[in-house]
Amino acid sequence: MIHSPDHASLIFMVAVGPTMVVFALMFIVRPVGGHRQVRPTDDLSFTFIYGVCLVLAAYLMGVMLLQDLVDISHTVVTIFTAILFVLVLVPIVIPVSLSFSSEPKAPELEALLTEPQKEEPGKSEQDATEVIFSELEDEKPKEVDLLPASERQKRIAHLQAKLFQAAAEGAVRVKRRRGPRRGEDFTLMQALIKADFWLIFFSLLLGSGSGLTVIDNLGQMSQSLGYDNTHIFVSMISIWNFLGRIGGGYLSEMIVRDHAYPRPVAMAAAQVIMALGHLFFAMGWPGAMHIGTLLIGLGYGAHWAIVPAAASELFGLKNFGALYNFLTLANPAGSLLFSGVIASSIYDREAEKQAHHHHLQQQNMGSIFSGILGMDDPPKCEGSICFFLTSMIMSGICSIAVVLSMVLVHRTKIVYANLYGKSRT
Repeated sequence: MIHSPDHASLIFMVAVGPTMVVFALMFIVRPVGGHRQVRPTDDLSFTFIYGVCLVLAAYLMGVMLLQDLVDISHTVVTIFTAILFVLVLVPIVIPVSLSFSSEPKAPELEALLTEPQKEEPGKSEQDATEVIFSELEDEKPKEVDLLPASERQKRIAHLQAKLFQAAAEGAVRVKRRRGPRRGEDFTLMQALIKADFWLIFFSLLLGSGSGLTVIDNLGQMSQSLGYDNTHIFVSMISIWNFLGRIGGGYLSEMIVRDHAYPRPVAMAAAQVIMALGHLFFAMGWPGAMHIGTLLIGLGYGAHWAIVPAAASELFGLKNFGALYNFLTLANPAGSLLFSGVIASSIYDREAEKQAHHHHLQQQNMGSIFSGILGMDDPPKCEGSICFFLTSMIMSGICSIAVVLSMVLVHRTKIVYANLYGKSRT
């Protein structure tokens, strides 16, 4: 708003401003101390903040639709803006109240503080002596991984005891572990040679790349279908993107916590939703822009809640920053490929076809000069044909992403059963 006439200053502020905020606030960030940071009111605080966010999203959506349908006076707009600022500032109540209040530690919190200290010596001793038999995976029946946690550990311990005895007699050879297993801490180089990591990467590339194609071209898409106010769709897809992140994270947590099923199945569901959204854009039916914007926003946002959690579960948290930042390369790569190459070339081709056809009509009507005068303007495309082929391609790409996600689901069933099956039993 301050630099609205000067675009260069606005872009500079957007580029530098967030970094300045980070450096200014880094000194007051509270360090995380594991269980020592646990408070009895944490669940209530998070629920409150998420509730305010949902109310804010619903409020923005309602105000936008009201402004689009009804002429609102300046006084009403001022009231709406004041309410908006109140909703934005309400979450500050949580950190302020926690800063000025000291909560007594609950007895269960004290137990959490002491238990890890008791377990560390035994755990480190166990890790130091851990060996793997080369024949263990061959000897272990596949159905063992599907047993309850306690029974599975008994069966594996019994098998290991037999192999230890055989190793002592020289019947089998023993080898040390080489590299982490799924669910343990990977480095980036170790993750790059795993098929699961590339399945996540390409599924994210296809899913988020197709969604970003819509976001990049939403103005032209709405104009081609005859909408004058394109800003409402940009705002709507931003709000649905936010709701997709919350909904995708909540749904995926239900899947893994309640059913111990692989989290990527939620990503597959998001990609199915996006495929349907692209079909709505391709058809160009009345109201298709609103429905398509809703579906694409939800699906695209869900990716960015599901992928980080899935990556941390499969490849650990120790090097999560490097892993996650490599995965985020899928977003600009997908945008460059799908939006910069496919969507733009198809749109330009359709626009040139319409311009050529319009020019021929003008020549037949004897209005040659009007065609010459309009040749300097870039051609514009009108109608659902402008993005029909692009949307169909994006729908097919999302379908491929669904297949990749389901392959990942099949490959990681045992991992998630081991991670979350114990908590259910």
